Order: sequence, then C-alpha cells, then structure tokens
Amino acid sequence: MKKYQEFNLGDVKLLSGKILKSAKLIYKTYGKLNKDNSNVIILPTFYTGTHIRNEGFIGKNRAINPNKYFIISINMFGNGLSSSPSNSLKIQHGSRFPEITLWDNIYCQHKLVTEKLKIKKIALVTGWSMAGCQSYQWAAQYPNMVKAILPFCSSSKTSIHNHVFLEGVKAALITDKNWNKGNYKKQPIEGLKAFGRVYAGWAFSQDFYREKLYKKIGFKNVEILLKNWENEHAKNWDANDLLCKLKTWQSNDISKNPLYKNNYVKALKSIRARTIIMSCNQDLYFRTEDNICEKKFIKKASLRPINSPYGHCAANPGNDSNFQKKLDKNLFELLN
Repeated sequence: MKKYQEFNLGDVKLLSGKILKSAKLIYKTYGKLNKDNSNVIILPTFYTGTHIRNEGFIGKNRAINPNKYFIISINMFGNGLSSSPSNSLKIQHGSRFPEITLWDNIYCQHKLVTEKLKIKKIALVTGWSMAGCQSYQWAAQYPNMVKAILPFCSSSKTSIHNHVFLEGVKAALITDKNWNKGNYKKQPIEGLKAFGRVYAGWAFSQDFYREKLYKKIGFKNVEILLKNWENEHAKNWDANDLLCKLKTWQSNDISKNPLYKNNYVKALKSIRARTIIMSCNQDLYFRTEDNICEKKFIKKASLRPINSPYGHCAANPGNDSNFQKKLDKNLFELLN
C-alpha cells in the first residue's frame, strides 16, 4: 500500500498574483467511497502536522471511522511534503518560495477533490488548529459543497494577539547566526531549538505547568519537556517551511479574498454548513472569546468550549481523553 498519493497541479496562480511553479499536494485516503459519494470527510493538516499525525483522529471505534467514511487527509503547502520551500524548484527554493494563504490551500484542495477524485459533496471538514482554520475556509470558499464543519482549537480569523505570539517564535528562530535571511547553507539549528522552547510555553496552559502535568505525558521535569520541544523542531523541520506556514497562519482571514473583499461578517454569514466549534478555555492563542464573536454570524453554529489544563494541546491525540470523548461525540452528531 502506498504511503501517500501525489496530485500535480502544474503552475498555480496564487491569491497574491504570484505563480507557484509545479505545485503538488500530498495526501492519503482511508476507507472507500460509497455508491452516492456521500461519505467524504476531509482532514487538512495542522501547523506541525502531516497526514501521519492526523491518523490520531481516525479509528474503527472513532467518529472518523475508515470502515464507514472515505477520509482524505491533505498536507498543506509548506509542511515539507506538499509544495514547500524545502522541496521546490531552485527558482522558488528556500527564501524564494512565495507566500501562501489558506485561500490558496483550499483552492488547490478543491481541485484535488473535484478534478482528481471526482467528488461533488463533502460530508465534513474538520481539524485541529490550522486544520480547523482550513475547515472555516472550506465552508466559506465553497459554501454549497460542504455539509458540516467542526473546527477545534482554531478560528476563522487570526487575532492580533495570536499574530504577536507568532512574531515571538519567529524572532527566536531568525536570530540564529546561520539564518542569513532564509538563505542558509545549513539549518539554523540553534534558532530551531529556540523556536521550539518558546513555543512550549504557549502550547500548554499555566495550569499544566503549575500542576506538573508534564509528568503524565512522560517528562520527569520541565527541562526535559523543553529539550524535547527543541529537538522535535531541530530534527524534523526546515526553518523556511516553518516560517512559510507561520505566514499562512498569520494571514488567516476567511474574508481576505475576491469573494468577500474583506467583509468578515459577510464571509461568516455565507457559511451554510452545520457547524460545531470546539474551543478550549485554556488555549492561549485560539481564544474562546474569538469563537464567540464569529459564532454570532454563522447561521447553523454551536459553540462548545471545554476546560483542559493542556490548553491548545488538549486536542493533541493522547493528551486529554476527555477532550477526545467530547470531540467524537460532537463529530458523531454532525455525521448522523
């Protein structure tokens, strides 16, 4: 069985007007299409995720069940598998890679779904963090195609505070002496480590550290946790790839496109999909308060916040069993 599939898009004109040369999307499917093609679930990837990490949301005893649904897990641009600074042609390699928006991602994902897979309707788009942002984007960009969405620990527009958080981790990375404005000859390892160390302070809540819950997920002390976050980023990620996706995250706004012309309320009101928004009250950057604001304008929306000391990482498979149970319960509701 193939590890994944590849969809070649050719040259793609981006929202910025620039061209992404020889664009490709890497994706993996699970399960089979039913006779009327009504069992399609799309799982985009999150910031430091791939289709492999998404498998933590899939299971025979889970709501996203490959025995029942046709699941398409799509790697977003910049994650090192789909077109990214690290794997693109020399003319767009590294720092020369164009800025990508979620509009661009979903435009290309739509081409994959409709042109390659011949699918006209989507039962559900769901995902964590940036994947959840893509759920909103799908529902606003193609409102007649998406039946339901369940974004969790995410938002339809990146808040100013979230933007500032991302500026902080970016600053930690680019201070590395090897950064060279993205034109590095070897990875800026110290910058990548600093990026991971700073990120760890935001990914979990204050309660997580106060209650020493890091011990429950295998870390004897905080320093070991921080070293793990350092190494995860230094060993597994290209610096330009991380910053490519970071810019995509910062630019997230379902109304910043020719369809809605910066009319955010209009974009929210355009969403026809049944919508359940799951937030975590202890999430330090995707705040429940932002979800309250957007819910007002989505016709069929329900906001269901939970409390978890794991903060944003409550949604990370294996961290918080209570979050997983509530996620599956809400997914079952939308799918039935």
